[in-house]
Amino acid sequence: MSEKPHHVSTGRDVLHVIRRTAVKSWDDSIFAQSAQAAFWQVLSLPPLLLGILGSLTFVGPLFGPDTLPEIQERLLRVANSVFSKSVVAEIIEPTIIDIMRDGRGEVVSIGFVISLWAGSSAISSFVDSVVEAHDQTPLRHPVRQRFFALGLYVAALAMAVVTLPVIALGPKRIAGVVPDSWNGLLRYGYFPLLGIALVALVALLYRVSLPRPLPSHRLLIGALLAVTFFVIASLGLRFYLNWITRTGYTYGALATPIAFLLFAFMLGFAIVLGAELNAAIEERWPAGATHARQLREWLSPTNGSANASPEDSPEGC
Repeated sequence: MSEKPHHVSTGRDVLHVIRRTAVKSWDDSIFAQSAQAAFWQVLSLPPLLLGILGSLTFVGPLFGPDTLPEIQERLLRVANSVFSKSVVAEIIEPTIIDIMRDGRGEVVSIGFVISLWAGSSAISSFVDSVVEAHDQTPLRHPVRQRFFALGLYVAALAMAVVTLPVIALGPKRIAGVVPDSWNGLLRYGYFPLLGIALVALVALLYRVSLPRPLPSHRLLIGALLAVTFFVIASLGLRFYLNWITRTGYTYGALATPIAFLLFAFMLGFAIVLGAELNAAIEERWPAGATHARQLREWLSPTNGSANASPEDSPEGC
């Protein structure tokens, strides 16, 4: 069964979707969910960096002696483009340096296993929010969902350990092969490619989080909104923090932790808002069954009776 055709959207349909997104976000307590996600992101940052950078101390040297310093430099460069200078200088950079120096031994300890559970807490909060936005909470047991989030986290760590050396060294090696006239394209194409990759990753998070997933292309609009909102919010936060620092009105010793919490809150808000938009679109224009679900139904022993009964037809998934 392919996706059901629907009428061409009108301005009234778009306004309805925007209104439903706002109502659903409020009903699902988007501010409370974002605050919860921010809390777990802050607690998960050291375990996350330990998992990635500690593992890279084993894998990185296989790509050459300059791999680890290049990865560290690129991570700090990306952090500086997202967070304020104080957050990078006082929280992120010292954590990265400490882990790069001492993380190798931590990876083979019991503490690393514990850090996997702690580090997956942020992913778990995102998964819970996405599932709730689509009203699919009853479809997966909470304990199973927590271990599902742990599996996602471990898979993401493994992917990061494999891809970070390639991302760090790839541009330099490509620049040494392609003609000099392409250097401008490589330089200015980095951030657009990064934006596309972020949208794809957020859409992937939306898809794998749902017990009854939607077709991938139906999740791209929410992912695009999430990335766009976070970029704009980050720029606004950086401007606000720079302005308030110049005026002399600061939070004293708490300024940097509060700034980091604000960035984490905006990230959580963006993820939840994108999920609510996807859910509102699904309400307005229900999608057909995904190819994976069609295949499962076709392979099911009860396929014949399921097709004969309208009660077992796909419910807008």
